[in-house]
Amino acid sequence: MNIVIVESPAKAKTVNKYLGSAYRVFASYGHVRDLPSKNGSVLPDNDFEMHWDVDPKAAKRLAEIAKALKGADKLILATDPDREGEAISWHVLQVLERKKLLDKVAVERVVFNAVTKDSVLEAMRHPREIDGPLVNAYLARRALDYLVGFTLSPVLWRKLPGSRSAGRVQSVSLRLVCERELEIEKFKSQEYWSILAELATGGGQTFEARLVSAEGKKLEKFDVPDQTNAERLKAALEGGRYTVSNIESKAQRRNPAAPFTTSTLQQEASRKLGFSPRQTMQLAQRLYEGIDVGGESEGLITYMRTDGVQIVPEAVASVRTLVTGLYGDRYVPSSPRQYSAKAKNAQEAHEAIRPTDFSKAPDQVSRYLDNDAARLYKLIWQRTLASQASSAEIERTAADIDVAGQDGKVYGVRATGSVIRFDGFLKIYEEGVDDAVGEDGALPAFNKGDVLDRRGIEAKQHFTEPPPRYSEATLIKKMEELGIGRPSTYASTLNVLREREYVRVDKKRLYPEDKGRLVTAFLESFFSRYVEYDFTADLEEKLDLISAGTLEWKDVLRDFWGDFIGAVNEIGDLRITEVLDALNELLGPHIFPATEEGGDPRKCPSCGEGRLSLKVGKFGAFVGCSNYPDCRFTRQLAETGDKAALTDGKVLGKDPDTELEVSVRAGRFGPYIQLGEAVDGEKPKRASIPKGSDPQTIDLERALALLSLPREIGLHPETGKPILAGYGRYGPYVQHDGKYASLSTPEEVFEVGANRAIALLAEKAANRSPRGATVIKELGDHPQEGGKVQVLSGRYGPYVKHAKINATLPKDRDSEQITMEEAVELIAARAAKGPAKKKAAKKKPAAKKKPATKKTAKKSAPQSTKSKGAAEEPAD
Repeated sequence: MNIVIVESPAKAKTVNKYLGSAYRVFASYGHVRDLPSKNGSVLPDNDFEMHWDVDPKAAKRLAEIAKALKGADKLILATDPDREGEAISWHVLQVLERKKLLDKVAVERVVFNAVTKDSVLEAMRHPREIDGPLVNAYLARRALDYLVGFTLSPVLWRKLPGSRSAGRVQSVSLRLVCERELEIEKFKSQEYWSILAELATGGGQTFEARLVSAEGKKLEKFDVPDQTNAERLKAALEGGRYTVSNIESKAQRRNPAAPFTTSTLQQEASRKLGFSPRQTMQLAQRLYEGIDVGGESEGLITYMRTDGVQIVPEAVASVRTLVTGLYGDRYVPSSPRQYSAKAKNAQEAHEAIRPTDFSKAPDQVSRYLDNDAARLYKLIWQRTLASQASSAEIERTAADIDVAGQDGKVYGVRATGSVIRFDGFLKIYEEGVDDAVGEDGALPAFNKGDVLDRRGIEAKQHFTEPPPRYSEATLIKKMEELGIGRPSTYASTLNVLREREYVRVDKKRLYPEDKGRLVTAFLESFFSRYVEYDFTADLEEKLDLISAGTLEWKDVLRDFWGDFIGAVNEIGDLRITEVLDALNELLGPHIFPATEEGGDPRKCPSCGEGRLSLKVGKFGAFVGCSNYPDCRFTRQLAETGDKAALTDGKVLGKDPDTELEVSVRAGRFGPYIQLGEAVDGEKPKRASIPKGSDPQTIDLERALALLSLPREIGLHPETGKPILAGYGRYGPYVQHDGKYASLSTPEEVFEVGANRAIALLAEKAANRSPRGATVIKELGDHPQEGGKVQVLSGRYGPYVKHAKINATLPKDRDSEQITMEEAVELIAARAAKGPAKKKAAKKKPAAKKKPATKKTAKKSAPQSTKSKGAAEEPAD
């Protein structure tokens, strides 16, 4: 009997069908052991010795593998063909060797780039040993990420309370987002005008031309700076005579894009399908590991973590044959196209992502896939076919037209257009473009010397715009250009930034949260080298050299650690006030935006004498007055997005019932409405402004409505007790007799009636699980382990549940759209982490002791400066 190890149950099921009864295939469910999240897992002073813990769930699976190995002839490690796959095989081998289970068992390592019968059987015929350099690269990367996380994060906690963590790749990616936001805040818009003429040929066909010269001088972008100049030029053109002076046409060829890499797949799925990188990779994993197509389980695409753009010759031949059959000989170039990677540090160790069988067209396999998986497969299929198709042929035309202005001067306008003469690869697929500008259409037919009719002249005002915020797609593209991270890390890095609440995604754009900007500013001020783009990219290159076997992994760790720990020790005695002074300077445009009056943006609006500055408290940073405690003015750092900081104390009017002023206030925990002022120490009535509402657009009517909450809807017919609607910590709700049910939108608080409220409360009670969660969706029985799998809505958001395992849903996933495959993957990942640690019970107060002398105080002082227990290691 031969024992085969792969990562996932889906892959195990597919591979087992191919190998037959002489083989038993087991899934490791990913990594079987990891560095424990505590100090001492990597010991720099002991030649970077690493201590691994076997996960409890993995221990059960390893025990099953160990039992199967008794009497087995061979152990075949068939995990994925990349660094992580090699590491999983290495970990399994290490554990089994330490148990002395392999004395009489031959060990082989096989890799296949596609989970198809031919690929798997071919791999079995060409076994090899574990790739030592690839494992060393994994060990170096894992050690670096651990050392950065567990050394830098405690520094953040001490010097910048409220921060979560720092990471080697995570922090550099966050810097990109924060720097772009700072560019936008510093951007000064500049006005300019364009003059457009609508012209017509003798046949009545109209087109548009733009003013490009005046009095023989070429007009640059800002040469028409204001309305006065624009109106003067418009008047000159309105009575002019328009004569075609030159027509120039150029033929251009447009080539197709290369087949997908991990990065380009994530980018294009974001542009065309609206998928997050995490969702894209989850779907691609399923397509790779095996789908049941007509009773036969097989992988539909090749391995999806790759930076290679080439595909094997036999696949190229299949594509060319298929394109010829579908579209004709003209749609295939005379020789196959060859591609090379453009990304910095690209290894190109694997093929590009492509279908395993091109005869399986999207419309044929879509019935076996859910909608999202089918759309992604179609994208990959079309992109691969287009990559070997003919170039598109485009004719671009520019027409120069002389204008004899009514002021006696000569002006020039230009019309441009383009037309596709042969669509080529565009018939199959066209790559998306971020922040694209539309192209001109075709120009009507006219000749040099023709006099054109003027139909209208328009002067258009424009303002220069700041650079666009990164989308997840454009951030991945930038990371790849700079050599930051690797294909397997892009999705997880972005996910960490969202989970740490360092960034948020709004309309597909990434906005840095205040805590993210603070962390970035802190690292730039005191650890600038470690968030430099070149430094991070150079370190990635060294890790690649370790993979290639040309660099010793511990030498890289020694070089890094010596300088890094020195930098950490240097700021050990740094006072928090020094940190805040540096952050005030670096984040000035964001925290203290310029006022409309042009005064000092740091002048306290409350006392008029103190200066505003960053402060830190138990729940993080906020802005406060230097005259504290005499002046207790505080506010959040700034309004997020494009909004300026909230003007504290803005009076909206008076409450007609009490004649007290109603004002908008800025507090440490967000903007709120206040009625009157404190009297005799009694706090005034306040109401939070709901999340998502713009404090600057709140009017008196809305403010009074918020102050009136909670609103009584009516009395419950069964109990006679009131039903209330209001805003709580977790959003809008209805409440009756201590029982709550969520409302879908903030507006429902003011609109919901008794019937709907009673129905919501009844539905919540009916669907309530034993611990108070609401069932959103029943997915059915777990395909491997049995027992029902559910999607639930809990106190802290939606999650999936199987037996005793709860796994939180990623923020970018719709709870209604979760599939069984995704749920199983999330449950397996959560199980691999082991049970959640319970909080230690509070100890009873110790008996009073005598005051400590200097000697006893010194003796009892803690020997370390650990903060918050074990550090939370960031996942890059």
